[in-house]
Amino acid sequence: MPIAAPRLLVAGALATLGTLSVLATAQPAHADDIGYLVNVTVRPGYNFPNADAALAYGHGLCDQINSGVKYGQLVNTIKSDFSTTDEFQASYLISQSAQELCPAAIWQLRQSAAGYVPSA
Repeated sequence: MPIAAPRLLVAGALATLGTLSVLATAQPAHADDIGYLVNVTVRPGYNFPNADAALAYGHGLCDQINSGVKYGQLVNTIKSDFSTTDEFQASYLISQSAQELCPAAIWQLRQSAAGYVPSA
């Protein structure tokens, strides 16, 4: 049994090093226009006239996130633009834009959403 403990320590150290090497070589997130288009044009409710309009809207949301527009304001703008009261529809479009078109802005979006409470 005493021999097993050093083997476990070595195995644990190797697993940790393996994880660290994966993290060290991870590539930065990049935009995925196709993923965004599939997710927002298949889901009903947005009715973009074409792919260019959908991409332009998503990139516009990214620009707003990057310029510091608060999450609640983004939600209200989307609700107004799409004539809906559906909170999920608005938050879905925001999250798809951030995740697929401007993943570097996700942290900023999360910060602006802190404390957000949906309207009644």
